[in-house]
Amino acid sequence: MVPHVDQWAFLSTVGRIGRTRIEELVRDAERKGGVVGVRLPQMDEEDPEPWTAPPSRRRKEPPIVGELSRSLELVIGNEIYIGKNGLAPGLRNRLLRLAAFQNPEFYKAQAMRLPTYDKPRIIACAEEYPDHVGLPRGCMQDVQQLLSDLSITPVVRDQRCHGQSLNVMFQGTLRPEQKAAADVMLEHETGVLAATTAFGKTVVAAWLIAQRGVNTLVLVHRRQLLDQWVERLSAFLNVEPRTIGRIGGGRRKPTGALDVAVIQSLVRKGVVEDCIGEYGHLIVDECHHLSAHSFEQVVRRAKAKFVLGLSATVTRKDGHHPIIWMQCGPVRHRVSAKAEAIRRPFSHTVIVRPTAFQAVENASLDKRVEFQSLYAELMNDESRNRRICDDVIEAVKAGRSPLVLTERNDHLDSLANQLSGIIRHVIVLRGGMGRNQREAVAADLAAVSTEGERVLVATGRYIGEGFDDARLDTLFLTLPVSWHGTIAQYAGRLHRLYDGKREVRVYDYADLNVPMLARMFDRRCRGYEAVGYTISLPASAIPGWPADVILPADPDWKRDYAASVRRLIRDGVDVPLADLFVGAARFAPTHPVPEVRARSASEAFLYRRLETLPVTKGRFQLNVNLPIPFDGLSQMEVDFLCEEARIVIEVDGARHLSSVEAYRRDRRKDRLLQESGYFVLRFLAEDVARDLDGVLDAVLRSLTHRRTQSHI
Repeated sequence: MVPHVDQWAFLSTVGRIGRTRIEELVRDAERKGGVVGVRLPQMDEEDPEPWTAPPSRRRKEPPIVGELSRSLELVIGNEIYIGKNGLAPGLRNRLLRLAAFQNPEFYKAQAMRLPTYDKPRIIACAEEYPDHVGLPRGCMQDVQQLLSDLSITPVVRDQRCHGQSLNVMFQGTLRPEQKAAADVMLEHETGVLAATTAFGKTVVAAWLIAQRGVNTLVLVHRRQLLDQWVERLSAFLNVEPRTIGRIGGGRRKPTGALDVAVIQSLVRKGVVEDCIGEYGHLIVDECHHLSAHSFEQVVRRAKAKFVLGLSATVTRKDGHHPIIWMQCGPVRHRVSAKAEAIRRPFSHTVIVRPTAFQAVENASLDKRVEFQSLYAELMNDESRNRRICDDVIEAVKAGRSPLVLTERNDHLDSLANQLSGIIRHVIVLRGGMGRNQREAVAADLAAVSTEGERVLVATGRYIGEGFDDARLDTLFLTLPVSWHGTIAQYAGRLHRLYDGKREVRVYDYADLNVPMLARMFDRRCRGYEAVGYTISLPASAIPGWPADVILPADPDWKRDYAASVRRLIRDGVDVPLADLFVGAARFAPTHPVPEVRARSASEAFLYRRLETLPVTKGRFQLNVNLPIPFDGLSQMEVDFLCEEARIVIEVDGARHLSSVEAYRRDRRKDRLLQESGYFVLRFLAEDVARDLDGVLDAVLRSLTHRRTQSHI
């Protein structure tokens, strides 16, 4: 290549290519296989002949231009190495596509009009070497299928590390569902086990270590998990903890036989430790973290014959989960979270707590800025925090063992301070705790008796993965999240089996008055249902209902009273009226009821409702004596009286239906009122709350009718 003497002069002669010409060039290159795209490209929506598309809408790959060899050598080491010599360009491009996928983060940012300069449109996991193309080992099945379709015979040369012999015995018994998963994983050299939290993935991994019998390295991403793996392997493989090597957390004592390593300790400034290639069995715990470049580099350099990935959430929010499958292999066995929930000997319930939170700051065009602003307001909302603490205290008094989760350290301190003066043992867990701090917390937990009051207050990042405390049965989600994988991780902290555990609960504080937070709540609900939870949504979880007045979540109650709640919201409802409705619906009010001259909760509620509607305000009196002789007295008392329209409303409780004589008395009263020119409406007390629509409509129709009569 010879550079131009005057580069600017040359560029000035280059003509601009129009969009039509560019599209023609791209289509022509695609037909010839000259564009490195992604696997299984979709049909072009602007295809000039859409009727030729197959039902799957997948575009058929064009024939590869050039002569293809009858065989192709595949060298399997830490990657699949394919020689470039004699490799047709079209076939090379097809192979590279197998290790590439579209980046959802790019398209998401583009749709939100955010910068995309640091987000590649295509994520390519293949590596180019001077004489070879390197593909992740998880692409092996796709490579073999591609070669088979092209009638090319693969010649495989195995250069993986088969490892050294490891003589350990599994001490334990797998549950039927664990045995089924273990058998499937044993059939494959690589693959991912996707199983919900508390399934026992560590136990299955220990069984596979014993079955495969080669030196093993377990990779974790946190020091806390390193200690847990050492403890579990020691128990299930019957080996002394000191014989298990550790890399990370301030230690570097590998044995080369059975080791556990913090993955960050194996790579420094992009350079991976050589020891990663000396094991025959590699286990990647919480393998969904492999999309991080440094983590991927470590696993990419491993030469182990056996690779096992473990995760409860193999699907990532950023859409980068194909990296997991490329490095660890495809998902070989998936355990249904709902099926596991059914097997557990306890029920799973989400109790929704609608809040009265209203955003103070105006919505920002940048959703990231708006979200952080909302988080700050939520953390500083005193009434919201007080309500959370009241619920936690009530749960502890009921004998439950709560875990309070937040996403911010400042919020963690605030909640812990409010609870510490009331609950005897408040255990605080946060990220960045050193080994001594973690051991001190473990000692504090162990010191609390099984009947002792305690609450754990933690950040989600600390507790979300790897924290085990079988006693936990209640989760308080104090700040909103939306990703279903996060929900699965958090709720999974409650799923360990424990004597006497009959129900696990999640308290969800739903901020329904803010559109962004309401949408997050909707996504959380889908996440709860995906892991087998029943959502107990109170009737008060409707926009417009006072959040401070909690209505029952019982399905039968909602069936009976939901229409009345909607009517109250439509006409307007404040806290005092809502409290009176709660009382009328035979549930104790949450706030002091104003003193009114009512003899029952139903009367008090109906009077308040009539006084808060413009058309009836000031027109009805409560418990009035009329100059009509009745029952040996010179006067008759009625529940409600509208003197101008001469309407009487009677609310009948249980005593009105107690006997035939009571029935006759009421009919006699109605007759005397009618003879005196009064229009009588009589309702059952329970229907005042249950059928509020019908009651109010009857009252309004009567007023209209009497007004019409007076004009005749």
